[in-house]
Amino acid sequence: MASEKNRPFTNREFYGRLVSLVIPIAFQSFMVAIVNASDALMLARLDQTSLSAVSLATQIAFIASLFLFAFNTGLSIFAAQYWGKNDIDSIEKIFAYVVKISSSIAFIFSFLSFFFPDLLMRIYTEDSLIIEKGVIYLKIVSPSYLFAGISQIYLCILKNSEHALISTVISSFCVVLNIILNALFIYGLLGAPRLEIAGAALATLIARFVELAWTLLETARPGRLKFRLKYFFRIEKVFRLDFWKYSYPVLLSNVSWGVAFSMYSVIMGHLGSDAVAANSISNIVKNLVCCMSSGLSAGAGIMIGNELGRENFEKARIYGSKFCHIALLNGVLMGGIIILLIPTVLKNVSMSEEALRFLKLMLFICSYNMIGKSINCVTNCGVFPAGGDSKFCMICDTISMWVVSVPAGFLSAFVFDAPVLIVYFILNLDEILKLPVIYLYYKKYHWLKNITRN
Repeated sequence: MASEKNRPFTNREFYGRLVSLVIPIAFQSFMVAIVNASDALMLARLDQTSLSAVSLATQIAFIASLFLFAFNTGLSIFAAQYWGKNDIDSIEKIFAYVVKISSSIAFIFSFLSFFFPDLLMRIYTEDSLIIEKGVIYLKIVSPSYLFAGISQIYLCILKNSEHALISTVISSFCVVLNIILNALFIYGLLGAPRLEIAGAALATLIARFVELAWTLLETARPGRLKFRLKYFFRIEKVFRLDFWKYSYPVLLSNVSWGVAFSMYSVIMGHLGSDAVAANSISNIVKNLVCCMSSGLSAGAGIMIGNELGRENFEKARIYGSKFCHIALLNGVLMGGIIILLIPTVLKNVSMSEEALRFLKLMLFICSYNMIGKSINCVTNCGVFPAGGDSKFCMICDTISMWVVSVPAGFLSAFVFDAPVLIVYFILNLDEILKLPVIYLYYKKYHWLKNITRN
């Protein structure tokens, strides 16, 4: 399970663990992103309004995912270090506690989406037709937020206990199932009813239910970390305090970043349906290409956390440096891929000429932004939290988004009446602006610490 303390660094061990962790997690992220892409591309073949409605409606799922990501990160911080220390009981305590809070928050999102979908859609747009279709989607998909709130925590614990591959298998199967059901229910294939936008929601709901059922069965197998009901109802105060000490900055950072990113959709949503549609597709392409960054970030958190739990601080420092160099190369590669994909993307979406023009230039803007995105993701979401250093990310994201990007975006769109592409360019500056600050902070090595308890 855990390797010996103070085992020296070797490239062979590093890259061996890198491949076994990063590739499955990155592939899992890619498959999840494909679901969003399939929803959008299939609906785009129906009409631009359906595409815009689902794009805005899924902002609710996006905000819910920010909470889930924070809880996953908090769980990963402790699971990685305690796994390196071979302390299973402590992991299971944190695991049960995180399931409790994650399912509670997810239930709130399900409740709001089912009973108040119209109110939620009006946050993002004033277009009555888009609101009408978005309401249909939200009411059907709403229970899936609760399913995801539980299953994602279970998948997280599998990744952190050397079962990343089965976690990927579960997610990938459910993604394929979602895509197949999308085609069946959206278009009414093979005798299925033609439900269009409601079909996309139903497909997501079924796939999330299957994912939850499978994860529960998987963790019930011998040799897996277990969900202990006794810890669900009662856990020592010291563990609760430890969890929130290192998780609340991640939660605040995610909510701050997510609400700001959602405000981007609000800004773009008030610039017309062409801007909304183009922004929707550009986000899908960006999310598909960014999957390797997610894998690198998760891999960095687990590998560095394991070494910090064993108090192999020098080895953890070397791992951090390696991951930063790989993140830079990955960012360059991702930007190149986006540029290469532009002709294919433009040929496979049904949009107005103005929306296609917006989309082409938005993708060029996304391409250079990938370098900052990759480095920031690996450091802020992987390297720093591995040692419990999550406050910097909160401060950095809050300032870059709420002091710079959001105010500048609002001013450019609603005060100076800037063109759509200028507004989009301004809204995508934050990743580049953060790079110098993140580099200087990384070199202080505040993240090299063991946060486990004896």
